[in-house]
Amino acid sequence: MLNERLDVFYALLKWQKEETFVKDEALSPFGKNLALTVCRRYIYLEYIVKSFTHKKPSLESSLLIAMGLAQMFFLKVPTYAAISTSVELAKKLKIPESLINGVLRTAEKKGLPQLPPQKIQRVAIETSVPQWLLRRWFDIYGSTKAEAIAKNSLTEPVQWIRANLCKISSPKLAQKLGLKNATILYDRFIEISPTAKIKEILSTEEFKNGYFSFQNPSAFLVIQLLQLEKGLKVWDCCGAPGGKTALMAELNLDLEILTTDKKTTRMQKLKDVENRLGHRGIKTATMDLTNIPKNFKEKFHRILIDVPCSNLGVLNRRPEVVYRLTPEYLKEISMLQLKILEEASKHLLVGGILVYATCSPDPIETTQVIQKFLKNNNHFKKASDPIYPNEKDTRLDGFFGQALEKISEENK
Repeated sequence: MLNERLDVFYALLKWQKEETFVKDEALSPFGKNLALTVCRRYIYLEYIVKSFTHKKPSLESSLLIAMGLAQMFFLKVPTYAAISTSVELAKKLKIPESLINGVLRTAEKKGLPQLPPQKIQRVAIETSVPQWLLRRWFDIYGSTKAEAIAKNSLTEPVQWIRANLCKISSPKLAQKLGLKNATILYDRFIEISPTAKIKEILSTEEFKNGYFSFQNPSAFLVIQLLQLEKGLKVWDCCGAPGGKTALMAELNLDLEILTTDKKTTRMQKLKDVENRLGHRGIKTATMDLTNIPKNFKEKFHRILIDVPCSNLGVLNRRPEVVYRLTPEYLKEISMLQLKILEEASKHLLVGGILVYATCSPDPIETTQVIQKFLKNNNHFKKASDPIYPNEKDTRLDGFFGQALEKISEENK
């Protein structure tokens, strides 16, 4: 168990110094849970450390104390085990043992420190959401909903797999994987129990043979907005790593699909769609949507634009993100989103449908982008109400989707 915790320490240190994603680290199930708990609760844990120390400890000491506190207060690890392993790690890492032992013993004796009485400060600490972002949510959604969003960011995300219905039915797949009484949504998404061992699921023959992929059902609701029909020409223009491309292929509509993305490294992940899942008719290309090549003249019946975003709708899945965001970044990303929408829309046929999607519910990335686009492009109109799947089912990712229809050629 000491080596597991050592791996967690190095993963967290790497996260702090290099801004990596903890979920990408090769950790044991316990280690990943501990690392993500520290990430999700980091502002709160820092507040506890500050309450029980006279001067700010080094980053290494703070992380080690945070690991101990996370085990004691949030993971229900026996206090003696949390403290003793933290002290042993301190010895191994040449971090002052007395500091680690002293802070954890004080926390054991006194319990969690009192939080500030002012509501935004209290909720910001309690949920580890930066105050500027929480104030933004209070302004947009009101106090009650803002607090609920913040608390939801602390929850363990529900895991889902998407059955490849070209190869197997969902009930049969659930039976093969031993997922008894599993919830199935939209005939193809199977809910994975929180106690399920993901590593074991990924090692199954069913996964190797392309019977399923991991995907949240929100993706299906976004795809539905496209109103796909047999034989249409479709462009998934921010398509890597290929989840929504694969889902469209599995609808078995003989679609002609082009999938593009900006980075070659991301495009390489689409090989999984072809090789493991068996969808071999998909065309792919690397393309920067802010600088589409002039010789790219293709037109499409449907375009899916799942734009780069802040990830504010999936903070429980990517807890690291919340500490990197700034108001300036939100403005910058929204301008990029509008630029991508403007450029991709030029390749839609009249009567065609374009779906703008993002895993953020924030108005600056969603409704405001749509409003600006429609103001500048009166040859488009809304073809649906906006969707926010997470508002109806909190097990789903916090996506936003809006369908737009091209009603005429652009007025020159």
